Amino acid sequence: MIEISNLSSDLGEFHLRDINLTVNQGEYLAVLGPTGAGKTVLIEYIVGIYKPEQGSIKVNGEEVTELFMEERNIGYVPQDYALFPNLNVGRNISYGLEARRMPPEQIKDIVSDMISRLKIDYIRHRMPLHLSGGEKQRVALGRALATEPGVLLLDEPLSALDENLRTEMARELRRIQRSVNGTFIHVCHNFEEASEVADRIAIMNEGRIIQVGTLSEIMEVPANEFVARFVKTQNIFNGVSDGSCVRIGETEIVKENSHTGNVIVAIRPDNIEIVENSGQENVFTGVVESKKLKPYFTEIFVKADIPLLVLCKKENSFKEGDKINIRIPQEKVIVIKNSE
Repeated sequence: MIEISNLSSDLGEFHLRDINLTVNQGEYLAVLGPTGAGKTVLIEYIVGIYKPEQGSIKVNGEEVTELFMEERNIGYVPQDYALFPNLNVGRNISYGLEARRMPPEQIKDIVSDMISRLKIDYIRHRMPLHLSGGEKQRVALGRALATEPGVLLLDEPLSALDENLRTEMARELRRIQRSVNGTFIHVCHNFEEASEVADRIAIMNEGRIIQVGTLSEIMEVPANEFVARFVKTQNIFNGVSDGSCVRIGETEIVKENSHTGNVIVAIRPDNIEIVENSGQENVFTGVVESKKLKPYFTEIFVKADIPLLVLCKKENSFKEGDKINIRIPQEKVIVIKNSE
């Protein structure tokens, strides 16, 4: 388990502010945020590259804040994988074991087991120069996992891969994490990637952790407008709430909520329904402004009392100019207190 308390530090361009985070034993946590949010800096503090100006870091109950990197028993896979160019795949994986002066036969067994788990026996004798991005990633993982670290930190491990390979390797990472029952922290800026691997997600922005939760918690109850936009809620409006409904301009949407006054109203496009009848709660009539076919759904831009993006998974015959009725289920309307 990792416990980070009141961690703050300043590296000039990058900084951390009051980081409090607990990662449970055997958990896969994704740290997600835009470029410059402080994601990489956070794991560099955890691994021991930097020491914070204030706060503490504990791993399995042990205070490690003042320990050197090699004393922390934390595996680390940097974004560029950092393989040793003069060592073949097998020797890259065995490097940490050799540094610990383990018996050669034991090293051989561990390396063989790791190569088998990662399914890279066919490149055992290759040099890093002749490896693909996915192969380099597996070798870097093998080197980090061979020493059986209590924690593994992954900095943008899939960023160099194409979309198909990224999805495949994300699933592979999840499989490996489960097989070793490891505690993984995975830095990325892609929400889809995080959703493939993570038990929970920590959203960062401007050096702070904004929200931590499961995928469904963050999607259904975003902490603020930034999180709502980051998870692609897309239909986001300024509104006013009286506790029983919200008003966006002249449009009134029934929504029981705990806020009054100025609010942010967010509606995920996949939660909007296309219905036949207009005599229901929160049903609006609009005109199809445009339509875009995507691989797994269709985007329909509807011009109603408020402009809305609707995601439709089923095939449909709607075309530009058609009138349609759309329903916004009350339980799917997200109301966030406007802090401005």
